[in-house]
Amino acid sequence: MATINFSLLVFYYSYSQNSAKQTIVYGYICTIFKNLIYMSQLLFNPFKDLIFDEHFCFLSGALTNETMSVFPKWLMDHFKFGDEKIEMMDKTKTYHYQDLRLPCSTEVKKAFEALDVKIQEAYKNGFEGMASLDQELLFQWTGRMVYGLLYYEMLYERERLLKLGEEFDISLQLKERFGHFHFMLQSVIEPISFVGKKPWSIVVFPLKYSADIFSYRDDAVNLMFQFGVNGFGFIACLQDNGVIGEKQKDILDKMQGYVLHPVQFEELYARFHYSDYILQYTPKYKIESQDHGITVEVENEGTPPVFGFWDEDVYAQLLSNYWQVYGIQKEEIFQPQKPMLSFLENPYTKDFIDPELIGLPF
Repeated sequence: MATINFSLLVFYYSYSQNSAKQTIVYGYICTIFKNLIYMSQLLFNPFKDLIFDEHFCFLSGALTNETMSVFPKWLMDHFKFGDEKIEMMDKTKTYHYQDLRLPCSTEVKKAFEALDVKIQEAYKNGFEGMASLDQELLFQWTGRMVYGLLYYEMLYERERLLKLGEEFDISLQLKERFGHFHFMLQSVIEPISFVGKKPWSIVVFPLKYSADIFSYRDDAVNLMFQFGVNGFGFIACLQDNGVIGEKQKDILDKMQGYVLHPVQFEELYARFHYSDYILQYTPKYKIESQDHGITVEVENEGTPPVFGFWDEDVYAQLLSNYWQVYGIQKEEIFQPQKPMLSFLENPYTKDFIDPELIGLPF
C-alpha cells in the first residue's frame, strides 16, 4: 500500500427556509478517523507479505520505475569503491557496489538526496561535524545502506529457494524486527518522531588513519553498521533500544578525549557486534498517533534485556577476523591462563590505552 497523504474535508450544507442564504460549513475529519489515517499499520510494510519487487518503492510501497543507489553516490565517488565487489552473507553471490539499486518513488529519492546534502556537509567538518548531527539523521543515513543490503539478501534468498522449488519465508520474530526497522526508516518521509530513549545505539568518535581510507563493515540481518574514515568513525546498532551502548558505556567513557587508532576501532566494533550476538532481548515499542503525526517510544516494561555468556574463545575468533590486516591471530588474542589481548584497555589496570603508544601502523 502506498503511503496515505491526504486530508478529508467534510462539507455540511445548511439551508434556511426563510432565506436564500446558503452556509457552507467546513469541518475536518474526527480525531478517531485521523488516527486511522496515521496509524503505523497503514504505512507500507514489505515484511508483512514479503514484498520485494522492482516496481514498488522500497520505502513507501508506491508504484515506480525509478531507482536510487544503496550507497550514496558521493561516497562511492569520493572513495572510488563503486566498481569493487561486495559478497552476500553466504559468500556465493557478489555484486558491484554501484549496481546495488533500490526501487524508489520520486518523493523518497528527493528525501534521501536532501539527507545526503546534510551528511556530506557534516562530513566535510570531520568529527565535529558528524558528532553535531542529530542521531536521527545518522540512523536514517545508515539505515538506507543497511536496509539496501538487507533487501538484496531477501531477493537472493527468495531466488535461491525458488530454484529449489521451496517457498520463501522468514520467522515471525524477524518479520517484526525488520518491520519495526523499516517503519522507523520511514521517518525520512513521514511525520514519525522518537520520544525519550532512542531505539538505537549510535556512537561517534575521533579516528586516525594514515590516508584517505574508507573502512566499513555491516551485518544487515542484525542491523549493525561500522563506518570509519580519517577523522572520525561511528558504530550503529539500529534496533537495540540503546541496550548495547549502555553495556559498553564504561569503555566509551574511558575513550573520551582520545583519537582512536584503527586497531582500537576494530576492537570496539567487535565488542558491539559480539554483545549483539549474545543479547537476549526483543525490543518493544509504544507507537501512537498524535495530531502532528506518529510518535515512537521505547517500552521499558516487560522482560529486561539479558546478555548471555561471554565466551572469550568465540569472541577471540570474531576479533581475529577484524584484526586480519594486522596479522593478529586468534591464538595471540586468547591464550589460556593469560588475559585477553586488548588495545583498548590495559588488562591489569583497566586503564584506557593511549592510541599514540600503539606501535601498529595507522
